[in-house]
Amino acid sequence: MKKYPTIILIVLTTLISCNKDDGIVNSPATNSPNILLIIADDLGKDAINGYSEGSIKPNTPNLDDIRNNGITFNNLWVYPTCSPTRASIITGKYGYRTNVKWAGDVLSNSENILHNKIKTETNSKYATAVIGKWHLAGDFNTTFNPENLGMDYYAGLLSGGGGYTQWNLTEDGNTTVESSYITEKFTDLSIDWINAQNKPWFLWLAYTAPHTPFHLPPNEMHSQGNLPEYSTGMNPIPYYMAAIEAMDYQIGRLLDNLTEEEKNNTIFIFIGDNGTPNQVAQAPYSSSTAKGSLFQGGINTPMFVSGAGVSRTGNDENLITGTDLYATVAEIAGVTVNTINDSKSFTSLFSNNQNIRNYQYSEKNDGTTDAWTISNGNYKLIVNSSGEKQMYDLLNDPYENTDLLSGTLTTMQEEFKLALEAELSLIRN
Repeated sequence: MKKYPTIILIVLTTLISCNKDDGIVNSPATNSPNILLIIADDLGKDAINGYSEGSIKPNTPNLDDIRNNGITFNNLWVYPTCSPTRASIITGKYGYRTNVKWAGDVLSNSENILHNKIKTETNSKYATAVIGKWHLAGDFNTTFNPENLGMDYYAGLLSGGGGYTQWNLTEDGNTTVESSYITEKFTDLSIDWINAQNKPWFLWLAYTAPHTPFHLPPNEMHSQGNLPEYSTGMNPIPYYMAAIEAMDYQIGRLLDNLTEEEKNNTIFIFIGDNGTPNQVAQAPYSSSTAKGSLFQGGINTPMFVSGAGVSRTGNDENLITGTDLYATVAEIAGVTVNTINDSKSFTSLFSNNQNIRNYQYSEKNDGTTDAWTISNGNYKLIVNSSGEKQMYDLLNDPYENTDLLSGTLTTMQEEFKLALEAELSLIRN
C-alpha cells in the first residue's frame, strides 16, 4: 500500500511533463485568450519602427511594446488596397474567389465570415465585434449592417472615405453624422465594448489612420511639433506621421483600459492593410511601387504578434498571406482548423519556428490592370491578363529594381519560373 502514493505521484508528474512537452499548457486555444486584431489603414513597412525600410519613423511606444514582446513578421503579403485585404482576412479566401479585388468592391452576404465561424463552431464561446472601417459594402452604402453577417456588434465607418472630424458613424444598423476625432472615437467604442463583456472576446479594430486626408491631429496625440493646418502643396510626411502617432496614442489608451489579468490573457495582432500612400512613400519604395502596386512596397506590410501564448520574440521570415489570419484567429478561439479555403493557420509559429507556406500570392484588378503575383520567398513572378510577366530575385534584389525577364535566365532561374507558373495555375484554377 505504501507504494501507491509514489506511483500516483510518478503518473501525475509524467502527465504534467507530457502536457508541457506537447505545448498544451501554453496553448492559446486551451486558455481561451481574448483576441485583439488592429488594422492600420495605408501603413507600409517604411512608416513604422521595426523595419529597415524608410528613414523617417513615427514615435510609437505602444506599438513598439507589442513588437518588442513578440514576433515581427517580415514576409506578410496582403493586397494593394484596403477592401480586398479586409475581405481576404475575414473570409480566408483570395480576392478572385470573393470578387473583392479592389477598393470599394462589395463582399457577398453569403460569405461565412471569421466572426460567424467562431460563433457557430465554439457555441458562442466568444463575443465578437468589428469596430472601425468596414469598406466591404461599397463606397456609398449607409444602410448595411455588418452584424447581419454573424458578428455580435458593429460600429464604425461603412465606407472607405471621409474626414477625421466629419464622418458617418454606423452603429447597430443606424447611421449618424459624427464630428469627434475618428481615431479617438473608435477607441472609445472599443473600450466601452470590451468593458461590457463577461466572456472571452475577439475584437477587429480597424482604424482609418493614417489614410488620407492628411490633417493635424489633436496636439496631445503626436510629437511632430507645432504644425499648421495641412493644405495642398505642403510636405505631407509630418502629418502622416502625426496620424500614426495619434493612432498609437489611442492604442495606448485602449491597452491602459485592460487590467493586468486581461492583458496577460490577450493576443495582440497588428497589421497594415496595404502599403504606404504614394505621396509619402519612402526609399527604397517609390510612388509607383507603394500602395496600389503589386511590388513589395504595395503588398509586403507590417505585422506584429504578441501576448498570451506567444513565447517567441524577434523576426520571423515565414511566407504569410492576409488570408492566413482567418484560420489563425479561428484556431486561437478554439475552432478545430488548420487549413481552410486559402488560409493556413500560423499559430504554431507563436512558440516554434517552422515552415508554414512554400508560396504566397496576391493580386489586383482595378478595372484597368488585372494582374497577380506569386513568390517562393526567393523569386517573385508578376503576371497580367495580357500575358506580360516580370520576375525578380528577392534575395539579391529585395526592392525589385531588375526584372530578370529583361535578360536571359539561368537554368536554375528558369526552373524556378516554371515552378512559380505551375503553382500560380493551381491557385487560380
